[in-house]
Amino acid sequence: MQATITPSKVSGAICIPPSKSMAHRAIICASLAKGRSIIEHVEYSKDILATMDGMRKLGAIITQEHDRLIIDGIQDFHCESDEVFCNESGSTLRFFIPIFSLCHQTLTFTGAGRLLQRPQKVYEDIFHEQGLYFSQNDKGITIKESLKPGEYHIKGDISSQFISGLLFTLPLLSKDSILHIEPPFESRSYVDLTLEMLELFGVHVSYKDDHTLWIPGNQSYQPHDYRIEGDFSQLAFFAVLAAISSDLDVTGIRHSSAQGDKAIISILKDFGAKIEEIEDGYHISKSSLHGCVIDLANCPDLGPILCVLAMYAQGETIIQNAQRLRIKESDRIAAMEEELRKFGVDIHSNEDTIFIKECTHPICKETLSGHNDHRIVMALSVALLCSEQSGTIEGAQAISKSYPTFFEDVTHIHGKVECA
Repeated sequence: MQATITPSKVSGAICIPPSKSMAHRAIICASLAKGRSIIEHVEYSKDILATMDGMRKLGAIITQEHDRLIIDGIQDFHCESDEVFCNESGSTLRFFIPIFSLCHQTLTFTGAGRLLQRPQKVYEDIFHEQGLYFSQNDKGITIKESLKPGEYHIKGDISSQFISGLLFTLPLLSKDSILHIEPPFESRSYVDLTLEMLELFGVHVSYKDDHTLWIPGNQSYQPHDYRIEGDFSQLAFFAVLAAISSDLDVTGIRHSSAQGDKAIISILKDFGAKIEEIEDGYHISKSSLHGCVIDLANCPDLGPILCVLAMYAQGETIIQNAQRLRIKESDRIAAMEEELRKFGVDIHSNEDTIFIKECTHPICKETLSGHNDHRIVMALSVALLCSEQSGTIEGAQAISKSYPTFFEDVTHIHGKVECA
């Protein structure tokens, strides 16, 4: 799909879609609970559909009613298929590997796009240390046996998804476990989201200290009804658009949210954006913006849209601790460098730091590429809406991974988008 976007003065209010991070967690916890749970305010992106399909293979009965899921949890651990397709969802894959190990079956996890190129060595090392089978090639990841209770050691600067995958699984084992997280502990907020969801579903895990989690065994998930809160990582696209271009209300979120991507609010304020809390959201005003130094360690998903924010901010912006952007659906640093240079942006990087200078007359005369990456497509859409000339993004269908209605929502606030 191609999306042609014309610079537009947006206005009005946008209700932010539900959090993909929280939806993954709620669907998994409800599926692991014996009994019925109702999960409300769900958006059926490709990533969420992958998690739903996987939990169905594990035996959960999941019924869709509009944006509401009725989930009857699994009765025992048995997978009805020897293949579990995770599409392009890194969260789905990394959450599933430990959980599905409890089936004591030979199972192969497959995927699409760059998913199987994304590193899984954390699990490979854990499985091999426990004498368990783990094999990965370009066709899939195969496991055969269940993880064992005990002490686990994980580096804290690789991906919190590995930690969350273990946190879903270890409470179900016969004995207690301890999870040691080697500093620096990045993306801690995502681990805290997992702990918050576990607690809601009756599973208790506690910190012994800042880098050690105590996980009692022999626990069981309890049914729980839950409404998914709005997604700050998706709010970021509209918040940046408003701060650069024209005032907007962004609603549908929880001010007290523990989402790490809530950092977008404080980052925008650091850039000079005027933001006012309103009921269920924020009013964001068009503002005079100036460059900043940003630490991306705990909010890597904000990387692409912050590159766009930087190109419209006076002076230079430096984005630090961005190395994990290189192992997402695309190399997001390389992708944003390639595409923003088409606007005339002075942008360069080293392995983990991005340097961006203000672009005073952003005009894109070349076709942009979405790099098969939803966040790249959405960030470039904001760049075009704020620019001085229409432009086209190829591969715009990538938004279906996380936010299928993104272009509809842009047109709702009077942004001009034509898809073909």
